[in-house]
Amino acid sequence: MHTWTLLLVLLAVMALAYQAGRKRAITSAGGAGRINTLHSLPAYYGFYAALWAGIPALLLLALWTGVQDQVITQLVSADLPPAVAAGLSPGELGLMLNDVKNLAAGSIVSGEVTPAIQAAADQYGRLQGLARWAQWLLVLAVALGGLALALGQTRPGLRARNRVESIVLAVMILCSSIAILTTLGIILSVAFESYQFFTKVNPAEFFLGTLWSPQTAMRTDQVAAAGAFGAVPLFTGTLLVSFIAMAVAVPIGLMAAIYLSEYAPRGVRSTAKPLLEILAGIPTVVYGFFAALTLAPMIRAVGESLGLAVASESALAAGLVMGIMIIPFVSSLSDDVINAVPQAMRDGSYALGATKSETIRRVVIPAALPGIVGGILLAVSRAIGETMIVVMAAGLAANLTANPLASVTTVTVQIVTLLTGDQEFDSAKTLAAFALGLTLFLVTLALNVIALHIVRKYREQYE
Repeated sequence: MHTWTLLLVLLAVMALAYQAGRKRAITSAGGAGRINTLHSLPAYYGFYAALWAGIPALLLLALWTGVQDQVITQLVSADLPPAVAAGLSPGELGLMLNDVKNLAAGSIVSGEVTPAIQAAADQYGRLQGLARWAQWLLVLAVALGGLALALGQTRPGLRARNRVESIVLAVMILCSSIAILTTLGIILSVAFESYQFFTKVNPAEFFLGTLWSPQTAMRTDQVAAAGAFGAVPLFTGTLLVSFIAMAVAVPIGLMAAIYLSEYAPRGVRSTAKPLLEILAGIPTVVYGFFAALTLAPMIRAVGESLGLAVASESALAAGLVMGIMIIPFVSSLSDDVINAVPQAMRDGSYALGATKSETIRRVVIPAALPGIVGGILLAVSRAIGETMIVVMAAGLAANLTANPLASVTTVTVQIVTLLTGDQEFDSAKTLAAFALGLTLFLVTLALNVIALHIVRKYREQYE
C-alpha cells in the first residue's frame, strides 16, 4: 500500500465529503426549494465538509511520512544486541543500519550478512508493514472524523462561506510563508558559508585581488599552497560577456518589438512572434554547442584572416550566442509593454499632425519606457546568471582582460567548477563558491531593485 494510493483515497473521501455536505445542507433547509433559508450557497457547505475531511488528514499524512523512517530506525537500533552495537562509532552504526535497510528492501549490502543483521532487517520490515497499516487507519480515521464533525455542524445558520474563505485564506498565508521562509533559508545558508570563507580569506583580497587560482595544495610546503582568491578577473569576465550579449539582444529585441507591435500586419505578427519566441525554448546546452562548434571557429578564422590573435574559446563567441538567446526575452517583454500603451495617446499624437515614426519616438517609447527598462534589466540578470554557454564557448581561464577575442570565465562558471566532485566544506576553495554566489545574488538583487524603481517612477508619471 503506497502513500500515493492513500493520497488518492483521501482525495476520493474529500469528493464524497463535498457531496455529503452539500446534500446535508439542502436536507437541513427542508429541500431544494428552501435553500434560500441557508446562510450560504449549498456548495460552500460541501467545501466546508471537504476541507474538514481533507486538511487534518493531509497534515497527519505529511507528518507521518516525515518521521516514520526515523522512528523505525531508532527502534531497530535500540533492539540491536549489545555485542553487535558495542564499540561502534556513530558512522559505523549508521553504515550497519543502512545495510539493514538495504537487506530489508532486497538490495545489495556492503558487508557480510550476519544473523544479527538479518534479524534486524526482519524487524525493520515488520515495523514498516505495521507503520503502513497504522498510517492508513489513522489517516482515514481522521478524515472520516473530520467529515462527521463537519456534517454535525451543518445547519441552515452555519456561516459556511465565511469559514471556507477563512480556511482558504489561512492556506494561502501558509503557502506564502513557506515560500518566504524557503528564500530566507537559502539566503542565510549562503551568507553563513560566505562568512566562513571570509574568516579564511581577507575580503579585500577577494573583492580587489586580480589573481584567481583557488586550487589549494595538500601540503603547506607545496607551490601555491594557500591559493589565490582575487575575484576581479571573474567580475570583469562576467561583465564583458554580459555586455556583448546585451549589445546584441537589446537593439535587435527592441527593434523587433517595435516592428511587430507598430508596423507589422496582423498576419505577420501572429506568425513572426511565435517563431521568435521559439528561441526562448531552445535548451542552453544547444546554444553552447552552436557557440563551440560553429561560431567560435568562424570567429577565429575571420580574426586570423585579419591578422588578429583569437583564442579558440572567446568572450565574443559566448556573448554573441548568449545575446541571441536573450533576444526573445527582450522582444517579448518590450512587445507586451508597447501594446499596453493606450491607443488614445497615439490618436492624440496623430491628431496633432505627428507622423508614425514621430509618434513612436516621442509618445509610445517614452510611455512604455518603464516596462522596457525593467525587461532589459531582467535580461541583464539572465545574462549574468548564464553558465552553460560560457562553459562551452568562453573557457575556464580567469584572465583579467577587456579583449573580447580572449578566453575568459565568469562567476557562475567558477561556482560550478568549485562545487564539482567531492568537496571539503571546510576549505577556502569550496567556500569560495558561496562567496561568489552571495556576490552574484546581491548584484542581481540590486538590478531588480533598480528596475522596480524605474518602473514605479515613470509609471506614476504617465498614469
